[in-house]
Amino acid sequence: MRFSFALPVQYGLDEPIEQRFAELLELVRAARDVGFDHLSAPQHYLASPFQYLQPVPLLARLAAESGDMTLGTGIMLLALQNPVDVAESIATLDVISGGRLIFGVGLGYRDVEFDAFGVKRGTRLGRFLEALEVVKQLWTQESVTFEGKYFTLKDVTLTTRPLQQPRPPIVVAASNDKMIRRAATIGDAWAIAGHATFQTLESQVALYADALAAADKPFPPKYFSQGKELFIAKDMETARREALPHIATKYAAYAQWGQDEVMPENETFDLPIEELSENRFIVGDPEHCIEQIELHRSRLQVQQMGFRLHWPGMSHKTVMEAIALFGERVIPHFRR
Repeated sequence: MRFSFALPVQYGLDEPIEQRFAELLELVRAARDVGFDHLSAPQHYLASPFQYLQPVPLLARLAAESGDMTLGTGIMLLALQNPVDVAESIATLDVISGGRLIFGVGLGYRDVEFDAFGVKRGTRLGRFLEALEVVKQLWTQESVTFEGKYFTLKDVTLTTRPLQQPRPPIVVAASNDKMIRRAATIGDAWAIAGHATFQTLESQVALYADALAAADKPFPPKYFSQGKELFIAKDMETARREALPHIATKYAAYAQWGQDEVMPENETFDLPIEELSENRFIVGDPEHCIEQIELHRSRLQVQQMGFRLHWPGMSHKTVMEAIALFGERVIPHFRR
């Protein structure tokens, strides 16, 4: 089991961004020192009501702080991007990191982002699939000619290649069944978003395993990963008191953005936080966190779990204490 630290890139509009960035550097060093294996940075644009740091420049800066941890876009909104720019930028980031990059991609779902980029929402899947194919070809072929509906290239060569050969691992984020099936064929692994209940995740993992089998691929794949809201404190009461109000703020924004509209039909974020957290988040003392991680590992067979440990408005001291406790009590359990 590998552990990923999901970088806190979202801050309230009234928070001092320069100070928060300095604190983020301290969090990364702490996560590195206690034994986290991976850093991931998500992506959104026009992310009101939050300030939002972008993943590629952020990961480039953090490469020097990250030790041996791998770095990942978790995820990049590929349907909004030009694949030539993506191929060049991610290759550069792989070079900067010494070949430690995992390329995470997803469709996106927010109308404001598609409108701002002049991309019709109904074209997002086609653009995503074409862009991903172009990136793969640019990374692995000497000369690329591509005739698609959205992107056209004629006899071009990417001269700056990723260090990893033939290319960095590609993980595909997906929340609905159709995209999960596609993840089995177009990527090296599925990145589970982790917003759904455990029962939904179990049924989706079974679907994913079937899709891998149909594609003659092994289950579980090496980079099979899951994001999860997790917070750890000395006891259950403290953990819930310190985390749930901040998680509630974040999920209210998710609901406003329409995140739950792309979830399975039986999933909704329109619930009181106490009810929303049940069977969905891991919030508690070290024993509870270990028990729940063991459950996910054994039942879902994920190879890596990523935890945010921080939400807008939470104090830096609280997050540092949570990282230290996770490193003291949880990581050694799984290393044994």
